Amino acid sequence: VAGGKRPLHTILPAFVTKSGQPVMSFGVMGGPMQPQGHLQMMARIVGAGQNPQAACDAPRWRVEQGLEVSFEDGFNADVMRELERRGHRIVPATRWGFGGAQLISKLEGGYCGASDSRKDGHAIGF
Repeated sequence: VAGGKRPLHTILPAFVTKSGQPVMSFGVMGGPMQPQGHLQMMARIVGAGQNPQAACDAPRWRVEQGLEVSFEDGFNADVMRELERRGHRIVPATRWGFGGAQLISKLEGGYCGASDSRKDGHAIGF
């Protein structure tokens, strides 16, 4: 530990509030995929109204370099074609390069946990 040094990795947790009240805590591990994964979780849960597990399980995209984009199997082919038409280059990807999400969302009477099948982990309650 010393001043001016950078960590070997980042820790990127997220905490979501609504009207000052906590509604969700989550994180997506995976280096450069972290901010992209966070965006995708928020878009799916807040924008599309998906539950946390559905958001975790959904196919993801990842910006690589420049206009290169990779997609997981099952992603909407029409979206991929449209991006190619607009000049993006679709590059091959593996299932394990899209991070791993863990989410806890507050419900009316409790909490909902979600764990990404791309990584080790399980959501359980008691």
